[in-house]
Amino acid sequence: MPGSTSVSVAVIGGGPAGLMAAEALAGHGLRVDLYDAMPSVGRKFLLAGKGGMNLTHSERAELFLGRYGSRRERVAPWLEAFGPDALRAWVYELGIDTFVGTSGRVFPTDMKAAPLLRAWLHRLRASGVQFHMRHRWLGWGDGAPGDAAGDMSPLRFATPDGEKLIAADAVVIALGGASWPRLGSDAAWVTTFVQQGVPVQPLLPANCGFDTPWSAHFKDRFAGQPLKSVTLSLTGADGREISRAGECLITETGIEGSLVYALSAPIREQWLAQGEANVTLDLLPDLPLQRVLAEVTRPRGARSMSSHLQSRVGITGVKAGLLHECLNKDAFTDTTRVAHALKALPLRLLQPRPIAEAISTAGGVALEALDDSLMLKSVPGVFCAGEMLDWEAPTGGYLLTACLASGRVAGQGALAYLGRELAV
Repeated sequence: MPGSTSVSVAVIGGGPAGLMAAEALAGHGLRVDLYDAMPSVGRKFLLAGKGGMNLTHSERAELFLGRYGSRRERVAPWLEAFGPDALRAWVYELGIDTFVGTSGRVFPTDMKAAPLLRAWLHRLRASGVQFHMRHRWLGWGDGAPGDAAGDMSPLRFATPDGEKLIAADAVVIALGGASWPRLGSDAAWVTTFVQQGVPVQPLLPANCGFDTPWSAHFKDRFAGQPLKSVTLSLTGADGREISRAGECLITETGIEGSLVYALSAPIREQWLAQGEANVTLDLLPDLPLQRVLAEVTRPRGARSMSSHLQSRVGITGVKAGLLHECLNKDAFTDTTRVAHALKALPLRLLQPRPIAEAISTAGGVALEALDDSLMLKSVPGVFCAGEMLDWEAPTGGYLLTACLASGRVAGQGALAYLGRELAV
């Protein structure tokens, strides 16, 4: 129920993780204040929902957990407490029905983010959460989070009325990464954390596109066109081949889209290690190499190679354009080489797109610097959640699920720190 005592908690950041932390804190006799630098909360959440609000994924738990890569063991307890099923039940409690799409992704029935956010904010306000917009966190008033006696220093905020110092007994910080800074997540917090000795891994683009040196002719003709039914492959850091089927998009600068996002982490790691990444595209994933060889090496008579490929294996449009782009003239007239290229077309990826364009970021506050409740080991009473932590996941509902789950863990951790019992 709404209400407050002299004990207060500040939640800094009005994205999904911060809002969920505020919900976990509300109704326990605390004053809960949420601060955000923007004029309104949930801006990136609303943007993510413009093409259909992907809430989570319905795949089995082991597959779901595997999407978090090397961080799966740390993320697992978050999801055990608030996983895909719990998320769907929570959304239903807000009055929003969900459905599972053909891809296994979970959406609200109306596909929209705004009704969900409105219902959520209404419930948070009714539970007593106070919202303070246009409050940009600047750090701690005394330069350090606490004094020698263990008391927490006041929080510094830049506001429309000037700088303010605000006291809190515990803090949950959920300020996001560095993607889409115009929506609020500008990573300005990094400097403050580093100054306090908190280990922060470099922020890098995740779920991003990559630059490719297209010719002017190719990008003028094919930029903006989808590349459907392909398999993207590369060699991982352990020497094993990593492959994923799907579709992507040709852009003026390179490639992007769901298939590229799904493999952006290993592509980025190869780029970091080698200065560029080398991947291959299987343009005919449903046909084995021997079948492609048999069809392509058939005599073509007076037909051009382009006509021959269209007739024998259905290669047209952007796929035909890619062959011309990636093979030299001699290779394009060699049917055996063309057949092999159709099954493994080499593509150089020079660099990821700028972090401001990325859907999300890798890096952030090292998870080793946090205890199981997501409290900083070196700064008692300060909890962190969401994308500002050092984990990443592909698109498909995995990002949102873990952000919400980590916010819940951090909020409940702050309650426990303050000696409050969790509601059953």
